[in-house]
Amino acid sequence: MAVDYGADAIGLVGKMPSGPGIIPDPLIRHIASTVPPPVATFLLTSETDAGEIIRHHERTLTSTIQLVDRVDAGIYDVIRQTLPAVKLVQVIHVLNERSVDHALAVSGSVDAILLDSGNPALKTKELGGTGRTHNWRLSRKICEQVSRPVFLAGGITAANAREALEAVEPFGLDLCSGIRTKGRLDRRKLDLFFQEVTVY
Repeated sequence: MAVDYGADAIGLVGKMPSGPGIIPDPLIRHIASTVPPPVATFLLTSETDAGEIIRHHERTLTSTIQLVDRVDAGIYDVIRQTLPAVKLVQVIHVLNERSVDHALAVSGSVDAILLDSGNPALKTKELGGTGRTHNWRLSRKICEQVSRPVFLAGGITAANAREALEAVEPFGLDLCSGIRTKGRLDRRKLDLFFQEVTVY
């Protein structure tokens, strides 16, 4: 459905401590195998150990790994050596000015940055899918300072998509809860969203 409406990438959510859209690895692999090029397939993984991240990818075979939690700096090199053809996207949960520093620190090690709402420091980690926006001023600051493409996520809907694009000027938008109803993709919400961004 998302591809039919014009999505450039499909996010496939693996095991998470919270949030919507979680599906089992065999289904992620099946979906990834059916998505036509050039649409990218993103494995959203909450793993933080290099070996576990690599094994998660080997079970799913997506074109991109989206790391939704913070990882040690050396992890990126280990993944690249093992999976040289796979793109890496690091999620930065935009909480405060330290989030800007974190984005700058990791930007040279990944293919793209994704800015999201959430809080990995909570007892039950929030690693995305919150339906909340965050401080777009900080997001714009990150976009202006990093040399990699930056995606914006966090509470994006058809109602605020243009405002988000104008305020942050990201490379692209990432949606989850904003195009769902009762946890499932909603065709009407997808249609409204693509109408908004197509004319932007």
